[in-house]
Formats: sequence, structure tokens, C-alpha cells
Amino acid sequence: MLKTIYTLLRVPHYIKNFFVFAPLLFSFQYSAVFFLRTSLAFFLFSLVASSIYIINDLVDIEEDRQHPEKQYRPLASGRISRTVAFLISTGLVLTALIVAFFLNVQLAAILLAYYILNIFYSLKLKHIVIIDICTIAVGFILRIFAGAVAADVSISMWLILMTFLLALFLGLAKRRDDVLLAEQGRDTRKNIDGYTIQFVDSTMTLMAGVIIVSYIQYTISKDVMARLQTENLYLTSFFVILGIMRYMQVTIVESASGSPTKIVLTDTFLQITIFLWLASFFIISWL
Repeated sequence: MLKTIYTLLRVPHYIKNFFVFAPLLFSFQYSAVFFLRTSLAFFLFSLVASSIYIINDLVDIEEDRQHPEKQYRPLASGRISRTVAFLISTGLVLTALIVAFFLNVQLAAILLAYYILNIFYSLKLKHIVIIDICTIAVGFILRIFAGAVAADVSISMWLILMTFLLALFLGLAKRRDDVLLAEQGRDTRKNIDGYTIQFVDSTMTLMAGVIIVSYIQYTISKDVMARLQTENLYLTSFFVILGIMRYMQVTIVESASGSPTKIVLTDTFLQITIFLWLASFFIISWL
């Protein structure tokens, strides 16, 4: 039963909530207190995210049963009842909102906004072409705001822009997998007719280029160079380019972009690239 609940909560997907740490990372104002506060925000965001995952699974039971992988999810496979799942979902979101309210009202408001946005996404927005991936991207922006509130730091326009673009990039990659499944005769998503392989590939290419340019512009901005007292942060761009190229290879060449979380957790090349980016980022910022 515990394994079933673990799967229902989609704990591995909590990796997406690490975006909460982005404002602290890019603020260059590291402290144990801010790290602990951001970690708590990450935990609360994860509870709300799990609540949403359950609601989404409740709405998509029939579609998930047509999917080669999603058919094994607890609700789609019948391993857990709808009533139990709904009670767990309600308990998670109420716990997160109550704790957040007593810690920081702004954080509670952001979590509530994220929850409401994703309820609309689960019920309607995910069936509207382009709006679906934009909604996902806004969810990542809310993670950024939650991290900024927790760490008590201001958010750079570059961070918001890059987060939005990266989320669109990942969302498009996921839709590409849905298009491929639809071509195989599997009815996995109602709005998939609004996407084609050509459209997704060309839009992903556009997003990839803009992400890279935006990151380079960030690293060479006068404000960042002044704060770090170095002009060398642009060197970290090499790893950003490698990471984007590898993800596009997984998506377009290997046609295995159905789960961004799975890719990050299993792809050694991408893991090494992310590690080297983080290592170079810290080394350059501290020197």
C-alpha cells in the first residue's frame, strides 16, 4: 500500500520543485537560514503538487488507461479507489496551505494560486492547444516566486524569462511524445490534433535558441558582472548549450521525451552536464 501511495504522489516528480531554489542560487546571497526556509517552501510546494497530480489522475483515468505507461498508475490500474485518492489529495493541499499561512502569507497565496491554476488546467486548460504548455510554464514561474518569498530575495527578469522559456521547451518535448503515440493509434490527449511533429520540432528549436541567448545575455549583463566582480560567468553557457542539445537529441532522435523527470533522473550525460554547470557556476561566483 505504501508503494502505491508513493506512486500516486509521484514523488520522483518533486525534482521539478527544485526551481524553488533558483532565486536563492541566482541571488548569490547564500545562508543557512535562507536555505532552510527555501527547503520548507520546496516541501510545501511538493505537497500541493502531489495533490494536483492526484486530481489530474482522477480526471484522466480513461485517457491514462489508453497510455502504454500511464495505464499502470494507481488510479488507472484500479489499485486505489477514487474516494481514497480524493481524500489524500484534499489532506495534502490543506496541510500545505495551513502550514504556509502561519509561516508566510505570501507563500500561502502563491501555493493557493498554483493549486487553483492547476485545477483549471486539469479540468479544461490542458485541452487547449498552446494554452496547455503556457499554463505549465506559469506554474514554474510560481515556483520561482515561492522561492523568492522564502529566501527574501528579488527576482531577476532574466530568471523569470529563462524559467518560462525552459518550461515551454520541456512542455513541447512532452507533447511530441503524445503526438507520436497518437500516430500509433493511441488516443492519449484530446487536444493532440493541434500539434504535429513538424510544429513541435520547429517550436522547440526556437525555444532552445532563445533560452541559450537569454542565458548568455544574463551572464554578461552589467549587473551580474558587477555583483560577482567577474566577467567569466559566460563560461557556464557551454554546459547550458550541451544540456539543451542533449535534451533535443533525446526528444527528436531517440523519441523518448514522455517524462522530463525520468530523463533527468536516468540520463547520465544530462546529469553530468547539470553537475558541471552547477560546479562551474559556484566556482566562478566564489572566486
